Order: sequence, then structure tokens, then C-alpha cells
Amino acid sequence: MALITFPEDFIWGVATSSHQIEGAWEENGRGESIWDRFSSTPGKIEDGSDASRACDHYHRWREDIELLKWLGVDAYRFSIAWPRVMPNGKTANPAGLDFYDRLIDALLRIDVQPFVTLYHWDLPQALQDEGGWANRKLVDDFVAYVDLVTGKLGDRVRNWITHNEPWCIAFLGHEVGQHAPGHQDPREALVVAHNLLVSHGEAVGIIRSNSPKASIGIVLNLVPAFAASPDEQDERAATIFDGIFNRWFLDPIFRGSYPQDAIAFRNRRGDLETDEPNFIKGGDFEKITTPLDFLGVNYYSRIVVRAGKDDEPVAVKVVPDKDFTDMGWEVYPEGLYLMLKRLKDEYGIGCIYITENGAAYSDRPGEDGKIHDERRVRYLRDHLIQAKRAVDDGVDLKGYFVWSLLDNFEWAHGYTKRFGLFWVDYITQKRLPKNSAFWYRDVIAKRGFKIED
Repeated sequence: MALITFPEDFIWGVATSSHQIEGAWEENGRGESIWDRFSSTPGKIEDGSDASRACDHYHRWREDIELLKWLGVDAYRFSIAWPRVMPNGKTANPAGLDFYDRLIDALLRIDVQPFVTLYHWDLPQALQDEGGWANRKLVDDFVAYVDLVTGKLGDRVRNWITHNEPWCIAFLGHEVGQHAPGHQDPREALVVAHNLLVSHGEAVGIIRSNSPKASIGIVLNLVPAFAASPDEQDERAATIFDGIFNRWFLDPIFRGSYPQDAIAFRNRRGDLETDEPNFIKGGDFEKITTPLDFLGVNYYSRIVVRAGKDDEPVAVKVVPDKDFTDMGWEVYPEGLYLMLKRLKDEYGIGCIYITENGAAYSDRPGEDGKIHDERRVRYLRDHLIQAKRAVDDGVDLKGYFVWSLLDNFEWAHGYTKRFGLFWVDYITQKRLPKNSAFWYRDVIAKRGFKIED
């Protein structure tokens, strides 16, 4: 048996987001979000559901705090609902802020560090009505929101995240249309991506002012791209995918420019008209490259691509269906190691957290009342092995957060996908620990785990 151990100061955590668990969508002054509007549109959510109740965390947060205590986690990553604290996106709602005030105090009482995400996709609908993230003015609105929240909570929160997965916000929301607000405009998506990055850069200074001792980062979902064959066109398609997905955000933040090969590809597709997009203003990259204290990495899978028409990357399956999660994502733990090592070697990034890693499987309570989600246990174990491999190779990996604490509202999939360590009965709201929760609790207590040689 081999022992996999992590440094004593390694942070073990779990993650959630406001819209996916809170519910209480009309209580205590909360405003409408773009996901409330999107979910009410027929055909947008797989099972026709919405997050108006979700996991009812708004009322059951004390119960969920006890789950964190039972797990023994060092940290809890959650997000602030912008429409709860500023219903119209601009005016403060004290009752909404008080909810997070109480939550943070309760976390600190049990020695759990809050990792707070300021924007996890639930934009106030009132701001979307003014153009949303495609409107450069939203940068100022976001900064004002950040100032309000960090001014209230920054005396206790020591870890702040500006945005979660800007790729999803920009491209799933504005090019593919699978996420709110449901637009399908590639040019708009590029504008949104840029405005998100500018808002991130401007927010960092506000957070530092309001929370001087805080560590500040951004969370990117990163997907290693592999060519389906050694063919030169397939290799080029993999490089293109990397440029339009990963480097489109890594390069501006850490190098101060967009990747030229990705710009050239977008030009060929007609998404951009010039090599210098007109939505970029003087001084933007100085803001975007504002120094950070850490990078959060959300990793779930890799992608294998072949070259389609005009070098368009086309995803292909190269392994049996049994090697995929319920999301249709290949289980590929080594991709986590490769991405972490790349961030260190190519970008010189220091402190990194794995801010999300997990798998959707449909395991339910069995006749014995237990939830035997052994596939999830294997998934987490194998990814942690690769995380430790990265640590051994010099990556400054400081922590790991499982997605997610609870089964929850999985965006466009509704309640059809279950990522939680705890199974949720959405009718009774009962929470049941899955075998993976017991396994993770044991890992945290021992700061590692054993594997067969």
C-alpha cells in the first residue's frame, strides 16, 4: 500500500454557488436574476425546473453548516447572490447582506475559512435589461457591488474570488445560448468576455482596499485539449481549441494580451473584423493584469478534437461510454496534473487552488439506506493522486475543493445531474451522506489516503 499525503497546511474544502442551492428567490427583498428569467422560459431547462427552492439553503444554512462540521473541512467556497444584496443591481438590500453576515460568522465559529465568490452567474435581471455584460457600463456596476459586499464582509473574509468561470458566462451564455441570458451572438460573447476581465481587474483594487489582508483570485475552468490523431490538421485544431478556450483568459490575465492564433481563428470565422478588436480600450490590459494572490482552477475533464471544416475543432470520443460521467465528460485524471504543471511552467503561476473537481453520478439510496457512489470515490481519489503528483513536481497547490457539498440545481440540466457529497431529497429537503462523503471525511482527518501499489 502507498500513502498519499499532502502538506499540513493544505486546505481541504467543498464548494457551492448561491443560485444552485439557496432558493428563497423572492424573500427578504431579493430581486430577479437572469437565471430566474431564463429558467421560466419553456425549453431552456432540461427537466423544466427552476431554482426557486433548490436546496432551500437560505432557510437550512444552519443544517448545512453542521454538514461542513461533520466533514471536517478547512474551508467552504460559496458565492454571494448579487440580486439578494442589490435587487436591482444598484441599491443595497440590508436583509440580503445580513444573510451572508450570519453565514460567515457561523463558519468562523467552527474554524472553517470562507472562500467567497463575488460573481457566480446570477446577474440581476434589471442590469441585463440595460444590456448586461455586453454593456461596458456594467463594469462600474460590478465594482460598486464588490465595494458594497467587501466593505461589509471584508473584515472577516480572507479569501475572495472575483468571477467563476468567465468562459461559461461569455460563451455558454452569449454564443451557444445554453446558459442565461440565452443569446447566440459570437461577437457579443467576445465583448462580454472582455468586459468580465476588465471588471475583474478593477475589482481587485477595491477588494484590497476593503480587505487589506485578503488573498484575491479568479476561477477559470480549464480543459486540456488533445488531437484525435497525429495528423497536422488535428494537432492544429487542438491548438485552436486551447486558444479560444483556455488561453483566451489565461493570456490576458497573466500576459496582458489575447492569443494571436485565437484572434486569427475568430477573424476567419467572422467573429472579429480586425486583429485589434474595437471593444478593447486603452489601459484595459493594465487593469486585467492586476497582480493576483492565487488562481482557482475548476477541472472536470479533457477534450479530444479533430479538425472540422476550416480547422474548426470538433470533439470526438476515444474511450468507452463507461469512462464518462453523467454529464458526458470523460474521466481523465491525468489532465489535472498536466494543466497544473503547465500553469507553473508556461505561465509562472504560483499559488493555485483546485476550486472545483467532482463528478455527476445518479446513485440513489439503496435498500440498506446507504448511497454507494463508488464511481465518485474513484473519481476523487484518482484526481487527488494527480494533484499530489503536481505538488511533488513543484506546483504550489494550496488546496482542493470538491464540487459539490450538495446535489443541487445544475443550471440548464435542472435537477437531472447530481454532483453532491450529500444526496438531497428535493421534496423533503433531507440530506444524506453518500459513501463519498464518508471517504472524503476520512481523507481530511488523515490529511491523505492509502492506495494499492
